[in-house]
Amino acid sequence: MPEDSKHGEVASTNGDDKDVEGVEAKKLKYPRSIPFIISNEFCERFNYYGMRTILVLYLTRKLDYDDDTATVLYHSFTTLVYFMCVIGAIISDSWLGKFKTILYLSIVYVFGSTLIAVGAIPTLDINARAMTIVGLLLIAFGSGGIKPCVAAFGGEQFKVPEQAKYLALFFSMFYFAVNSGSFVSTMITPILREDVKCFDSDDCFSLAFGVPGILMIISIIIFLFGKPLYKITAPAGNMFMKVSKCIWTAIRTRSKEKTVNPREHWLDYSEKRWGQQLVDETKILLNVLRLYIPLPVFWALFDQQGSRWTFQATRMDGDLGFWTIKPDQMQVINPLLILIFIPLYEVIFYPLLSMIGIRRPLQKLTLGGILAGVAFVISTFVEIELEGTYAVLPKAGESQLRIFNGMHCDYNIQTDIPNHANFVLKSMELFEEKYIAVNGEKSFAYTFSSDDPGCTGFSERFHLEEYKQISYFVNNRAGPPSLLRYEDNTDKSSKGFPMFRVLGNTAQNRPFVFKDLDASPPFDRHSNDTYFNDIIESFPSLYEISVDGKPLMKYPMRLGGVYTFIFSDNGNEIKAEAITVTAPNSVSMLWLIPQYVVMTLGEVMYSITGLEFSFTQAPESMKSVLQGCWQLTVAVGNLIVVIVAEAKIFEAQKWEFVLFACLMFVDMGLFSVLAYYYKPIPLKTYDEDDANTTLPVEDRKEERGLENPTFTKGE
Repeated sequence: MPEDSKHGEVASTNGDDKDVEGVEAKKLKYPRSIPFIISNEFCERFNYYGMRTILVLYLTRKLDYDDDTATVLYHSFTTLVYFMCVIGAIISDSWLGKFKTILYLSIVYVFGSTLIAVGAIPTLDINARAMTIVGLLLIAFGSGGIKPCVAAFGGEQFKVPEQAKYLALFFSMFYFAVNSGSFVSTMITPILREDVKCFDSDDCFSLAFGVPGILMIISIIIFLFGKPLYKITAPAGNMFMKVSKCIWTAIRTRSKEKTVNPREHWLDYSEKRWGQQLVDETKILLNVLRLYIPLPVFWALFDQQGSRWTFQATRMDGDLGFWTIKPDQMQVINPLLILIFIPLYEVIFYPLLSMIGIRRPLQKLTLGGILAGVAFVISTFVEIELEGTYAVLPKAGESQLRIFNGMHCDYNIQTDIPNHANFVLKSMELFEEKYIAVNGEKSFAYTFSSDDPGCTGFSERFHLEEYKQISYFVNNRAGPPSLLRYEDNTDKSSKGFPMFRVLGNTAQNRPFVFKDLDASPPFDRHSNDTYFNDIIESFPSLYEISVDGKPLMKYPMRLGGVYTFIFSDNGNEIKAEAITVTAPNSVSMLWLIPQYVVMTLGEVMYSITGLEFSFTQAPESMKSVLQGCWQLTVAVGNLIVVIVAEAKIFEAQKWEFVLFACLMFVDMGLFSVLAYYYKPIPLKTYDEDDANTTLPVEDRKEERGLENPTFTKGE
């Protein structure tokens, strides 16, 4: 069944292809308007997924949101997009019609994309955060609003059943356009973000947002060019609203007549106003929707590919030797695998599953959900492996001590720190103890002595504080050797970039320069003339480090690494040494592939099978309502992620992954129970009197299209 691979945007077709229909189809040419609609969809999906691919990195790296806040914003945006699908359907079916809804909301969409792209230009003195939030709101309204309209508008261009085969081909092309747009943009926008330099920055988020925005403008132009060829129908009334009114009437009437007029089913109380057909079809709809109760949890896991899994990728090594994978490019695996897995399922996977007894749709849907849980189990193991590369931070009752020796001689150190009564600190090296028992504040005595007559000894006390990392720098800038105390931070950058600090033991301030040798052309990325620098966030590259214009060393700073550079002047020469305080990312980003593969396997089985089952169970008039409800499950799923992220229940990311995996397994257990007790309600055949004679006069007119003479019932 054709589908938007991301969230099951499915359109069903009538597959009754009789010979006579085939003859009729040959007489009717393939609608010339379809290429315009397909091209429009490709450009729109390029814009949406291109923007969303780099969104969390923009929120953290440029707007300085932390990972949790960026996750909340990302999933709040996605929630709003899929909530707006229902609003867009109501606007289209009740007021504007599909053509005008697509056109007007696409313009709103462009304004939102433009705001984000312009806000990302660093040289403009504007509030980038405000521009981004407003832009996301407009994109959510535009993208969500047109989402239920485009495929349906394309379907209206065909005459069914005469062109049923052509219609099936359209949805296949439409599906291909969706996933092609997603695949291409997910591959290209990270390249535009990182490999292009603009506005004196190491990246170019404005271009990465701008190119998808331009594609959205092109989509509108293409869509308008096809207008003379389109078959445009007027709005015919929204079934979602009718169902809502039917349910509300039943609830209200039942509260008044429950005792005096008992009915077999509570919806029967609305039969007098809305007719037997609508009541019976609403019963069928609600019977199917009962199975939807557990569905949002799957989307809560699925959509974290663009947030938590992308953050996970920033803490990994994407260097393959011949090519470096960017963290946000990992998302390209999903649309790529979708295009591969769908035919494989039909040819290989489903026949194999049938051999072990998994044949029914609800069984397949349950297995798809379980696979999503397994994907998060895999991501948990990956996170556990990553924890070994993270900086060790002091916890309750702990403090950390680091001593950097900027002298040209070695020191013998005696302290009353447990397990460190005597040790040697060599020249230009580091001593560190990550676990020192400290409650509140505590001091420890020390004595420094050296066999080198040029390095005099000294004694004092180390002052440590609970939860803090305290560092000391041995230097003799101000005369005799002494210690410079400062509060350190060895945690990896939340943005994934390398960080460094400079400690200079020089008689006077000496200008130092870090030249980026991998840049084209090389340029001086960092320069200063102070002897002590706060932690600096840099860019992964090979650097030539100079003092007073004299190159001293070349050193590569890699993603995730935390470094300290020591400069020491012994009177004859300046020495330089690089110390890795926190190791750079070392776990290959390729280890993320298994969780993406398993998640995509689950998506194909869960999404397509679930909607195919639902559509076959629902009456024809309720299929659009069902699609709107399906989009709402995506919105609720993203809302679950927002709640968990905002609650900040866990300090370690692995436990959050465990929570979602367990939630998914429990959820599928609940779904299995609902599926076991599910009893399909048979469809009935109604004549016009069954459906309408009991409706009020004004409702019968609306139902039969009498207030709009250009349409008759059934069009």
